[in-house]
Amino acid sequence: MSTRILVIDDEEAVTEILKFNLEKEGYDVDCAYSAEEALDMDLGLYQLFMVDIMMDQLSGYDFAKRVRNVTETEQTPILFCSALTDEDAVVKGLNIGADDYVTKPFVIGEVLARVRAILRRTGAQFKRTTADIEAEQGIYETDITFKGLRIDRNDKECYLDNEPVTLTRTEFDILLFFLTHRNRIYSREEIIRNVWGDEVVVSQRTIDTNITRLRKKLGDYDKYIITRQGFGYGFKEKN
Repeated sequence: MSTRILVIDDEEAVTEILKFNLEKEGYDVDCAYSAEEALDMDLGLYQLFMVDIMMDQLSGYDFAKRVRNVTETEQTPILFCSALTDEDAVVKGLNIGADDYVTKPFVIGEVLARVRAILRRTGAQFKRTTADIEAEQGIYETDITFKGLRIDRNDKECYLDNEPVTLTRTEFDILLFFLTHRNRIYSREEIIRNVWGDEVVVSQRTIDTNITRLRKKLGDYDKYIITRQGFGYGFKEKN
């Protein structure tokens, strides 16, 4: 079963370029020319939304907020593709819950690399991997725990004192990396390499924004995510 991607952009030329190149990569691609049109579609069918921001009436931000508030799509990755290049626009997109942000005019090779990285990170590609075969055979990954904090690696869920915590996929992957690599400070470059992969260019601001959001969701456990000015971040069992 192929991975399905929905491209949402009011510029037909942009949607055509993205559709053509994504289909060459083997993805199934549908297009919507407004956020309103997209919201009328069966969004549960898609494993990735690629969304412009500046559109008539509903913006890409509006679309992202709405899908993040629906159980069926709250975990579906979002990649913003926008002509807005200022830092505030990027930070706003990430704060809403986007998994990545690429600016126009884009280099198609970079866009494809970001798509691959997001899907690889989120496990959204429908390919029968070794992990799939092991799962079919009843082989599962054990939960990762620290005191009342628990990550279910099979269901991709996070729990705090047995209460579910809603994380974006990027936040989930960062926390999983921290919990499986405790008691050491990692540079931003090391975090990028382990969470995003080598193919994708990610700004240090993206790291900082995601970790800030993650801390806010962890309650009293935020104190275990340590910042070392000039070095990076880590998860310390004794803060």
